[in-house]
Amino acid sequence: MTTRRAEPDNAPLPSPFPEGWYFITSREAIQKARLIQKTWMGEDIIVWCDESGRICVAGAYCPHLGSDLGPAAGGRVRDGRLVCPFHGFEYDATGQCVATPYAPPPRAARLRVFATQEIAGLIFAWWGIERREPQWNLPTDLSDQTGWSGISVRTLRFPGHPQDTTENSVDLGHLRYVHGYGSVDRVVEVSVDGAYLRSDFDFRRGYRIAGTIPFTFDVSAKTHIFGLGYSFVEIREKSIGMDMRLWVLATPVDGALIDLSLVSQVREIRGPKRWLGGLGFLPVKLRAPLMNRFIASQQERDVRQDVIIWSRKQYRSLPRLSRSDGEIMAFRAYCAQFYPEPCAPVVALPGTSDEAVV
Repeated sequence: MTTRRAEPDNAPLPSPFPEGWYFITSREAIQKARLIQKTWMGEDIIVWCDESGRICVAGAYCPHLGSDLGPAAGGRVRDGRLVCPFHGFEYDATGQCVATPYAPPPRAARLRVFATQEIAGLIFAWWGIERREPQWNLPTDLSDQTGWSGISVRTLRFPGHPQDTTENSVDLGHLRYVHGYGSVDRVVEVSVDGAYLRSDFDFRRGYRIAGTIPFTFDVSAKTHIFGLGYSFVEIREKSIGMDMRLWVLATPVDGALIDLSLVSQVREIRGPKRWLGGLGFLPVKLRAPLMNRFIASQQERDVRQDVIIWSRKQYRSLPRLSRSDGEIMAFRAYCAQFYPEPCAPVVALPGTSDEAVV
């Protein structure tokens, strides 16, 4: 009888494109550019807005004779309609061809259009398994922007997968080890309701303002996850009495790269419990935008630390977990619903050995 180390099966994630809602861009960016083309979920898409404000996210090739409809090829928006650069076919925001320069528009000429939702000026489109319709909606209770700063959007591109990036929401251990958070405590157990996962925790984080002034943030974080492309965090900083909103939006590009968009905004700060640096000398209307810039830069700094790991890691379908790893496997069970076929995780018990006798 001999003893050797058994190599466990290490199944890869079943698809680089899990089902769900994924970030496209902001309404502001669409209005500024008029026509945007990008690779999203392995698809070449175009994005524009008609004169009534309806946004269309559609496949980037004309159903007539296959012309590229993007701006680099000569595609343009005229009177709220997308105009093909090859034969002048015009498409409305439903994707339907509604005019040609020389004949009645063919009824069969229709773009592939993706369902969209808008939250706080952020545009999301639905990616469905086998092109099925949306299976759930994102929350729409953030439409009232009264008293909030404008949003800051920063996007990082790197090799990765949205399941790995979203898993950070339940991986409290990495907050201590990678980012130096202190007093990280789970407030309540992670809960799951269909496509919705809730993860709440408290932590403390020390900073130096302007490189010299020490300051400790005392934070309560309520994380709301709807699929692997939408993570929204409500932040309450208790020592100042400041409210923040953070979005972490992972979007697959081509099956290897992902775009991770970091979005933040801060509520108007009128009666802070504690002053931060020279914040108290600023007019009220400038306080939230200034703090938003600070928070956004710190969020990007933290995420860049993660990117070094995410872009080089190998997914472990049978992780050797410790007792402090919390809800990793519960999170993975939640993720199974977003893939074409059931992806039931195998639970590795804390302390399980990878030695086997054969």
